[in-house]
Amino acid sequence: MKKTNFIGVVVVIVLFLFPEAVEAQCSMCRAVLESEEGQATAKGINNGIVYLMAMPYILVAGVGFVVYRMMYK
Repeated sequence: MKKTNFIGVVVVIVLFLFPEAVEAQCSMCRAVLESEEGQATAKGINNGIVYLMAMPYILVAGVGFVVYRMMYK
């Protein structure tokens, strides 16, 4: 097994063994979102997550399209 694969496997195993370390980063966001009555902030956070998730895919698709046009023009 390559060294990088081994390190990746070890990291995944550690994250599965200690899930509270992974969830610890979201405690403040969760507390704010659960305490609000109208859930407007939760909707805003969800929209922000979708926006942040979509941008890399759009950029990669754009670069892929440009490369495709350059290769087959």
